[in-house]
Amino acid sequence: MAIDKALEDQLKVPKTVYDEEVELMAEQPPEFQEGGDVDVEMTDDGGAEINFDPAAEAMAGGQQHDANLAEFLEEGVLSEISSDLENNYDEYVSSRSEWEDTYKKGLDLLGFKYENRSDPFQGASGATHPVLAEAVTQFQSLAYKELLPADGPVRAKIVGMVDDIREKQAERVKDFMNYQIMCEMKEY
Repeated sequence: MAIDKALEDQLKVPKTVYDEEVELMAEQPPEFQEGGDVDVEMTDDGGAEINFDPAAEAMAGGQQHDANLAEFLEEGVLSEISSDLENNYDEYVSSRSEWEDTYKKGLDLLGFKYENRSDPFQGASGATHPVLAEAVTQFQSLAYKELLPADGPVRAKIVGMVDDIREKQAERVKDFMNYQIMCEMKEY
């Protein structure tokens, strides 16, 4: 080829160097040889699969990664875990009991009572006046526009001397914070 010829002329390298096949053999360090603490399996494409802890695989009995751990744990460990879970659940329920009571009272004050009336007859209407529920709904719709405007809830104000660099920085901070709140923070 013309490129090889030009390269040969430029570098004054004999053509035989390009035609030789050289096979490099690298010795494996002793800690990576098969049969040691590390299991090395050579693949057909010249690579290798290395298992740094073959004993762990033997202990697992060849189980899958997503195997049911309860099948491998002792009964005492399982009962301790279940006891802890049950206690944590009971603590959670008791810690939110005050909130649940407040929530129920709030629904009662709003006039949302779901009860089957039998007085004066079975299926009688239990209508309540919805003025409080309407006021809450109106407040929410008006507050929503203020709390979540179309261009984002964050505004930037420069305190002190205003120059072009600080205005650009304030704009970047505003854009980043609005992105974080509106796109990344799902809880907002």
